[in-house]
Amino acid sequence: MSDYPRRALVSVSDKSGLGPFAKGLVDLGFEILSTGGTARFLKEQGLQVIDVSEYTEFPEIMGGRVKTLHPRVHGAILGRPDLPDDAEAIREHGIIPFELVVVNLYPFEQTIAKPDVSIPEAIEQIDIGGPSMVRSSAKNHAYVGIVTNPEQYEPVLNALQEGSLPLELRRQLAASAFEATARYDRAISDYFTTLEDDASEFPKSLSLQFEKKSDLRYGENPHQSAAVYLESNPPAASIASSVQLHGKELSYNNYLDLDAALSIALEFEQPASVVIKHTNPCGCAVGEDLASAFDKAYAGDPVSAFGSILGFNRELDLATAEMLAEPGRFIEAIIAPGYSPEALEVLRTKPKWKNNVRILACEGFREPSPVSHDYRRLTGGLLVQQRDDRPDPPEDERIVTERAPTEQELVDLRFSWKVCKHVKSNAIVFASQGMIVGVGAGQMSRLDSSMIAAHKAGERSQGAVVASDAFFPFRDGVDEAAKAGVTAVIQPGGSRNDEQVIEACNEHGMAMIFTGHRHFKH
Repeated sequence: MSDYPRRALVSVSDKSGLGPFAKGLVDLGFEILSTGGTARFLKEQGLQVIDVSEYTEFPEIMGGRVKTLHPRVHGAILGRPDLPDDAEAIREHGIIPFELVVVNLYPFEQTIAKPDVSIPEAIEQIDIGGPSMVRSSAKNHAYVGIVTNPEQYEPVLNALQEGSLPLELRRQLAASAFEATARYDRAISDYFTTLEDDASEFPKSLSLQFEKKSDLRYGENPHQSAAVYLESNPPAASIASSVQLHGKELSYNNYLDLDAALSIALEFEQPASVVIKHTNPCGCAVGEDLASAFDKAYAGDPVSAFGSILGFNRELDLATAEMLAEPGRFIEAIIAPGYSPEALEVLRTKPKWKNNVRILACEGFREPSPVSHDYRRLTGGLLVQQRDDRPDPPEDERIVTERAPTEQELVDLRFSWKVCKHVKSNAIVFASQGMIVGVGAGQMSRLDSSMIAAHKAGERSQGAVVASDAFFPFRDGVDEAAKAGVTAVIQPGGSRNDEQVIEACNEHGMAMIFTGHRHFKH
């Protein structure tokens, strides 16, 4: 047994879960030292607290900027009582070692994420004493347990109730502590980089921080190991912020397909449904209600839809769930803003695949998302770009043919254009009456994609429209669409052969719109 009383230093910004945790420490015989707002919070919980200034015999100064930067605090953290020199310094200076240090840092990242935050406001949220105590404790983890996250309260308290923190747990806590300070410093560095006169949207150095959610059974193929990592502050509508309500664990490919389904579902204001296979939409539609949207989306390519991933932009209701559960369908996963209790019950109990289907709820569909970036790994490097989520305002459209689109063609052109941006290049999308009827994706030539889309559409291409994610380099793609019965085209324009393509449309009596920008998706 130690000759010193059990002491914990507690100084946190995030006070969630702190009251029960601190009470648990007191029940185990710990004395609690604390500062400022944390001390007040604990006293309000009815706990006895020793102010750090009482222990150091030095007051908090400069508005609380200086309070824990004191030898008696850091000596109590860094001291090694079983080393003669450290033990002598401890006795000489009246230091009582801490068994536990509980610290989380000022909310710098949350502060700078607020709109119109001023530089002085941001600077005041740069923690100095906190990171010093965290790093000191992590360095001396052989003697001190460092707790930096409310999620650690329960395992730490459970271990202490068994006696003391085992070395393996203290090492885990130390690793988490160094991760926390590294991320904190990187956030501050990135922020100051943006203040430079020649600041770029992209910092001079890039350090990405993601938290591991889980290991996966395997990656794209069984011989590849894999894991999923999530951002700490993901957009409101994202796979990272979704909740799995039912089904088997998600696979690597499930995550990719669900992300694709969610991205397309977010494009539409009307009730919409999307059917994904291998990250491409084989079906997508809008309707008066969710059930009609799904019926049209699934009909887009019923053969490819077997074993698909479904996305919806409305709470999934009973009528839609009953349609999903019809015999002959097989669905791998579903993502929607929510589910009615009746719909969830049907999906969990009725289909043959009921035990396996992954059901995810993702709220926040209508909440604005911050500007975000896409990352693509290279051998020895990384590509970073803004996400392709810019709006496509109607005022950017330009009719370039003799004939203007009819009202229905215009509705379908805008629908197909929204879908097209999510299809792998070279992307060709045939649409009619608010639904996809044929898709050509990922081909080496735009003509091949046009032929595939026409084949998928069959007779449904009569009177349909076509969207192309980039310009038609030659008229052959338009000729192929016209042969299939397509009557209107939407594309970026910008080819040196634009006049030939426009001439082809006029020959076929087709209407064509130039959008002025492309949507490549490699």
